[in-house]
Amino acid sequence: MIGLIQRVREAKVEIAGRTVGAIGPGLLVLACAEPADGEAQVERFIAKILKLRIFSDEAGKMSRSVQDLDGAGTAGGLLIVSQFTLAADTSGGNRPSFTGAAPAEQGRALYERLLARARALHPQVGAGEFGAHMQVHLVNDGPVTIPLRVT
Repeated sequence: MIGLIQRVREAKVEIAGRTVGAIGPGLLVLACAEPADGEAQVERFIAKILKLRIFSDEAGKMSRSVQDLDGAGTAGGLLIVSQFTLAADTSGGNRPSFTGAAPAEQGRALYERLLARARALHPQVGAGEFGAHMQVHLVNDGPVTIPLRVT
């Protein structure tokens, strides 16, 4: 599973002018399932995201996770968006190949599983819509952008 994690002050996803998911401070997670992925990768992916220490403490060090933004137990938001283009292969020319992404049916099932696990483990989870043409708006905080791959 491939991810791109962005620390944000706020983020939202719109489809046809309608906001379908929005968060304040937290993480925007762009996620792509690969053909070999299954439940184990989803579990490792969400566990890593929830424990990733990329929020600053009082000393300015990145030592807090999205589960404890303020050091007093306040959780930040997660906005999880499917993005098969993270599996792009540009080695064969100028037009990317996306054969590294899971087929649509598998990708949808794993994305839905990821959302279900995130919602079971975290209090504030927003989402995009699998396969939809979306506009993602964000204010990247830092900027902090972390690539993530779990196998």
